[in-house]
Amino acid sequence: MLSRMADNLYWLSRYTERAENLARILHVAQRLAALPSAYAGASNEWESAIATAACADEFKTLYPDGATRENVIRYIVDSPSNPSSIKACIETARSNARAVRTAITSEMWEILNEGWNEMRGIEFDGISQSALTQFLQRVQQMSLRFDGAAYRTMLRSDQYWFQRLGTFVERADNMARLLDVKYHLLLPEKEPVGGGLDYFQWSSILRSVNALTSYHWVYRENVKPWLVADFLILRPEQPRSLISCYMALNDYLDQIAEAYGRQGPAQHIVRSTTARLQNADMDQIFQSGLHEFLVEFIDDNNRLGSAITQQYLS
Repeated sequence: MLSRMADNLYWLSRYTERAENLARILHVAQRLAALPSAYAGASNEWESAIATAACADEFKTLYPDGATRENVIRYIVDSPSNPSSIKACIETARSNARAVRTAITSEMWEILNEGWNEMRGIEFDGISQSALTQFLQRVQQMSLRFDGAAYRTMLRSDQYWFQRLGTFVERADNMARLLDVKYHLLLPEKEPVGGGLDYFQWSSILRSVNALTSYHWVYRENVKPWLVADFLILRPEQPRSLISCYMALNDYLDQIAEAYGRQGPAQHIVRSTTARLQNADMDQIFQSGLHEFLVEFIDDNNRLGSAITQQYLS
């Protein structure tokens, strides 16, 4: 396969996954904004959305008056100044898909093209909460349909493997950032860990990744921060957990290495990170610092993305 085609497939999936995760981030912010009035002013859920999206510096430059609902929605959804807005992600994903029409199935193309056409007809300035919720749900559904179409219709070859690499590198990055912002930034200093606000926030995180019901299936307990972290980091049966993402990445990189007859830094990095996750213990992670653990993981995930690019996509 040409490196250019592999690059298009990889970034096609990364941008589709990123659009979905940005929609999930805004959905969480909306839920937190609906907290009871007793919590009013206790935290800035819109600022947490910007932090999770990893664009705080750029946002502050454009909006010095702060993270209001209107500013955050405009910036994350369709600001022309944000190259990673939901709108920009979908447009870029569609552009990459168009460049590799012969490498993806017609179902995958139609889903992306339909989502792009729907988005062009929406006016986001002054959008109501219900209309925004519907739009965010459509973005998530588009990504889920695209993911399902790729899984059910693509030939299991290098085209499929590079497409899946982009999905899981992006998913791992976004899950780690979501957990880090919740644990490190979101809960106000005066609020107790395990209190009502803390419970509502962790429940919102689980709902945002469609994991609240499955959490109760696994633990059969109320929502507790250390159990949520365990569920979304170390439980391989949870499809969005960090370890689940890395087990998948390890498999796909092994298949690419076998097909091309050689290994490289990408395989070494993914194996090292997977082993660290498999040997990790949540009590030890909390004792040494969940924030520090997640920052190290994000750095390792970025190194893996760079290694994949240098090894296969350049």
